[in-house]
Amino acid sequence: MSPKSTAKDLTPPQYSFFGQLDDDLQRIEEEIKKNLHSSVPLIALVTRYIMRSGGKRLRPLMMVLASRLSNYQGDYQYALSIVFEYLHAATLLHDDVVDNAELRRGRPSANTLWGNAAVVLVGDFLLATSFLLTVMSGNLEILQVLSETTTSMAEGEVLQLINSDNLEISEQDYIEVITRKTAILISAACQIGAILGEADEEQEEAMRRFGLNLGIAFQLRDDFLDYAGSEEEFGKPVGKDLQEGKITLPLIHTLQSSNEADRQRLVELITSEGNYEKAFAEVKTIIQQYQGLDYTDQLASNYIAAAKSALSIFPPSPTLESFLEIADYTLTRRT
Repeated sequence: MSPKSTAKDLTPPQYSFFGQLDDDLQRIEEEIKKNLHSSVPLIALVTRYIMRSGGKRLRPLMMVLASRLSNYQGDYQYALSIVFEYLHAATLLHDDVVDNAELRRGRPSANTLWGNAAVVLVGDFLLATSFLLTVMSGNLEILQVLSETTTSMAEGEVLQLINSDNLEISEQDYIEVITRKTAILISAACQIGAILGEADEEQEEAMRRFGLNLGIAFQLRDDFLDYAGSEEEFGKPVGKDLQEGKITLPLIHTLQSSNEADRQRLVELITSEGNYEKAFAEVKTIIQQYQGLDYTDQLASNYIAAAKSALSIFPPSPTLESFLEIADYTLTRRT
């Protein structure tokens, strides 16, 4: 599948920005393919599989747009942007192993095809390649931001593991987990784009805050879709988070808002070993009763509003409009 058809196939028709940015997406795809090589055949096989599994390339795209918004005039942004796709792919590979996932974006997950050991090691290869490409930029500030980012992401993974099946986790603690695990990579993509464009400190900070807030909203939308989406649209089974012991915001809000009887019933359903599909359906009903999905959707909207506000220091431009459309897309996407 070509980059252009990928963008069109995966994008709701009201979001034309993907089509408008097809040239950028094609350049990103070319750079991804250029670096997908290894003298070890299995590495090349697995990396090609994960990279061709239907991702929208939002992270590298936002780095390219951030550099453009910061008036970068060179052509290096495409080569550097793929660092964020490789890092993202590495985390997906590792996550699927930890979660024993069977599907990823509607296809068999790599670990079901090649086994956990091979997939973990290929994830390590992508991580190492990301840092090699970053070092080649020759920019110490970019390397520092990326190093701090990957450290925070690793901490987020451990925090998520610690809080697996933790029915007492607070909303604040949960937001910290998703900030470290997911949002910070999007934030880094935007910030590094600004650094590449030699933006001033205020603009760099604005791009960082935009990415961070958008990243939190992006994960909250995933949380929403895990209860409200469909497997065909979402690319993985709905209810998977709960089955894997991940207590996400719709459930956190419901556990904190429900009366004692409903809370006790939720605990029974979550910890039961019976029919999972039946239990999930009842959990979903209780969540809807206490507006857990509406609450998650509204909080995501608040983070998107904060993301857009961060960009208010930039003058109007087609690039700024693309950022604002990406923010709107985050709130309504079904995949």
